[in-house]
Amino acid sequence: MHDIRAIRENPDHFDAALARRGDAPLSSELLAMDEARRTKIGAAEAAQAEANKAAKEVGAAKGRGDEAEFERLRALVSEKKAEIAKLNDEAKAQDAALTARLAEIPNLPADDVPDGADEDDNVEVSKWGTPRDINNALEHFDIPAVKPGMDFETAAKISGSRFVLLKGTMARLHRALAQFMLDTHVNDNGLTEVNTPVMVRDDAMYGTDKLPKFGDDSYQTTEGNWLIPTSEVPLTYSVAGDVLDEAALPIRYTAHSLCFRSEAGSAGRDTSGMLRQHQFEKVEMVSITHPDASDDEQKRMLRCAEDLLERLEIPYRTVVLCTGDMGFGARRTFDIEAWLPGQNAYREISSVSTTGAFQARRMNARFKPANGGKPQFVHTLNGSGLAVGRCLIAVLENGQQEDGSVTIPSVLHPYMGGKTTVQPDGTLA
Repeated sequence: MHDIRAIRENPDHFDAALARRGDAPLSSELLAMDEARRTKIGAAEAAQAEANKAAKEVGAAKGRGDEAEFERLRALVSEKKAEIAKLNDEAKAQDAALTARLAEIPNLPADDVPDGADEDDNVEVSKWGTPRDINNALEHFDIPAVKPGMDFETAAKISGSRFVLLKGTMARLHRALAQFMLDTHVNDNGLTEVNTPVMVRDDAMYGTDKLPKFGDDSYQTTEGNWLIPTSEVPLTYSVAGDVLDEAALPIRYTAHSLCFRSEAGSAGRDTSGMLRQHQFEKVEMVSITHPDASDDEQKRMLRCAEDLLERLEIPYRTVVLCTGDMGFGARRTFDIEAWLPGQNAYREISSVSTTGAFQARRMNARFKPANGGKPQFVHTLNGSGLAVGRCLIAVLENGQQEDGSVTIPSVLHPYMGGKTTVQPDGTLA
C-alpha cells in the first residue's frame, strides 16, 4: 500500500517509479481523489464549527427571551448536524475509494533495481558450481530410479491435472529435503520454526498484497477462507496490527507448509512433471525488520537460500529481477535458479524479496522507536528456502547416473538412513 502523503509531496517521483515498471502515471488521479476527500473533511469540520458556535448561542438567546432567535439557532444546529453526517459519509466513501485504488497499484522499485521489460532483462549477479556433463540427460520424471515413486496418473485420477503422488523412496527423499532445510534454518541460520494454518481470512491475504491482485490465482473455500499460496501469508500477517518494541526486531521465521495455487496465468506452461503444480510444499523464510536493516536482511536471507543449494551440490545462478519482471508487492527481488540438466536450463527455485513498508502499511504493523517518537512501519521480507518439489527435481536430475540410478547428496544421507543411492528400481542402497 502506498502512502498518499508521500505521493502528495513528490508526485513526479511516484510517476517516474511507476514508469520504470511500465505503468502509466497515476499521481494526478490519486491526488484528485485525495483532494475531493480532504475537501469533504474540511467542509465537515467547518460545519461542525458552525454547529458548535450555534449551540453555544442557543442558551444565550433563550436567556434573553429572544424566541425567534432561539428557534432559528435550534434549526441551524439541527441542519448542521445533518450536513455533517452527510459530509462524513461522503468523506468515508471517498477515503474507501482512494484506499481501494491505492491497493491496486504495485510497489515502487528500489533505485538499484535494473530497468527492463521481462525476464530476458534480468541481470545475473553470481553463479555457483559447474554443471556435470551428463550424456542424454533425462528430465526427472523419465529417470528410471524415479518412475516407481512419482505417479502422475493416479494423482490425476484422484485430483485432476497438475498433482503428483509420491511413493516410497521419492516420498522419503522429498520429506528429507524439507527436514534438511528446516534443520539448517533453525540450527545454523537462527530462524524460529513455525507451524502455520493453511487457511487464512481475507484480511491476511489483503495485508500481504495477495488480494485483490491475485484472487484468481488462489483457492477459496466455500466458507470464504483462502488456501495459502505460501506460508509467507500467515507468517507475515502474524504481526498485523501490532506495535512492536524496536528491541524485538528483527523477527525471523521459517515454516514448512503445503501451498496452493491455481496457476491461472500459466496455462500450457510446464505441464510435464512436477515443476508447476496446484499443490506443492515450500520451506519459507520471513523477516520483520527495522527499515534501516531491511536491505542487509535481504542479503542475509539470500545467502541462507544459496547455502542450501551449495550443501546439496546443485549448481545455480542468482539474478536480480528487472522492473518489468518483479512481483506486485516487491521493491527488489533476487531469484535463485537451479541447474536442471534434463531441461538444459536454469530454473527458479527461490525468490527472495523485500517489500519495504508496502505490506506493513496494509496490515498496520509498526514498531516503537527505542529513542521515542511516533510508531513507524516495519519492513517485511520473504523468501523461499527452498521450494521442496523443485529442489527434489534438481537433486534427481543432477544426481542421475547412466545406469538409471540417482546419487543422493551427502547432506541428505543421515535423513535417508545412511543410504546413498536410489537404484534403477526405485529402492535405496
